[in-house]
Amino acid sequence: MTFIRGNVWILVALLIAAALVAAARPLAAAAWLAACLVATSFFHLYHLHGLNRWSTLPRQRQLPRGIGSWRILLDRLGRFARQEAAEREEAGTELERLHAAVDLLPDALVVMDRYNLVQWFNRAAEDLHGIVGARRPIDHFIRQPEFTRYLESNDFRAPLQMALPRRPGRTFQVRLVPTPDSWRLLITRDVTEQNKLDAMRRDFVANVSHEIRTPLTVVNGYIETLIDLDLPREEALTHLHAARKQAITMQRLLEDLLTLSSLENASNRPQDQDFEIEPLLRALLADARTLSAGRHTIDLLIDQPVRLRGVSAEVESAVRNLLTNAIRYTPQGGRITMTCTRRSQALHLTVEDTGIGIAPEHLPRLTERFYRVDRGRSRETGGTGLGLAIVKHIVQRHDATLKFDSTLGKGTRFTVAFPRERVLPTAETKLASA
Repeated sequence: MTFIRGNVWILVALLIAAALVAAARPLAAAAWLAACLVATSFFHLYHLHGLNRWSTLPRQRQLPRGIGSWRILLDRLGRFARQEAAEREEAGTELERLHAAVDLLPDALVVMDRYNLVQWFNRAAEDLHGIVGARRPIDHFIRQPEFTRYLESNDFRAPLQMALPRRPGRTFQVRLVPTPDSWRLLITRDVTEQNKLDAMRRDFVANVSHEIRTPLTVVNGYIETLIDLDLPREEALTHLHAARKQAITMQRLLEDLLTLSSLENASNRPQDQDFEIEPLLRALLADARTLSAGRHTIDLLIDQPVRLRGVSAEVESAVRNLLTNAIRYTPQGGRITMTCTRRSQALHLTVEDTGIGIAPEHLPRLTERFYRVDRGRSRETGGTGLGLAIVKHIVQRHDATLKFDSTLGKGTRFTVAFPRERVLPTAETKLASA
């Protein structure tokens, strides 16, 4: 029925021709049919010409309006064209979103063809490699000899690490990933921090192994001596006490390692609570005097009672480490002063000694794990090399800052400054202010 409605004029023309023939006018019928044929040819040529013009620029021209059967065809073609345009627009929008997202990646991405000609790149690649246009060889932008050798080797199983002139002091990992259709994806990633972490991890394992191996060797030597030799009781006890001292050193080292591990694990952090700072400091003062055994003068100065919001056990551990270090590195007869003061609403805990002091070149590395200014003296006094690393982590967990200064031969001062948000007045302070 659709076809008949679209071509009803053909049926009308045939009926007219039949009527002329029935009226005994064959010449008129022939002339009529010839005229209809010419009109039909012109009609179809007109629509074909319009369709041809539209097909050359389908996005810039509208489909011509059809008549008859052409109307049906062009209407259907118009629906297909509109659907295809909508799908193309949606795909273009998605592609733009993808490009915008890829441009935000910190890694540099470059798409190349089989001849290593740049086809596409993101913003990071433009910044890192200076790529300014497509259809140019990648080695026009990355000119390092090691990259050229990597590109020519066609062996991309392992990535390449190298420096880039646009980022001095940084290390980058370059990986080339071939695709099944002979295209190549070049990925450049900054691995400077990862390399530092790997180096720290290797150093940490080596330091732990070294720190444990030394006392273990001593303990093993004493045990072998006691097994192999029939020593007098007093001499055997001397060896046992020495072995016990090394065992205590190993135990202290393991406890400090566990403390560090707990501090670095944010999920295991205890809940902050409010606690009085003065009783905690006075208890630490008594412990420090016991450890000193009268060899030093140890004082505590507090300008006003305050409460601190945090983890009291961690704050106690931090101050205890500072006091212990002060006692270890202060000669007999020296003075150690612990001070608690309020400055600009912040709380400053200071441990100052008149000890041997620290040379300026050692100060930047004091809080590194296992870093010791004097390894021999540290082992003599039972230090593990982890005390200040523990202090640093505790200070960071309490949003505080750790400052220290030292003069060689005169002494050292460590100050932990807690922010005002963690400092609370006590009941006595509130009453006095009222």
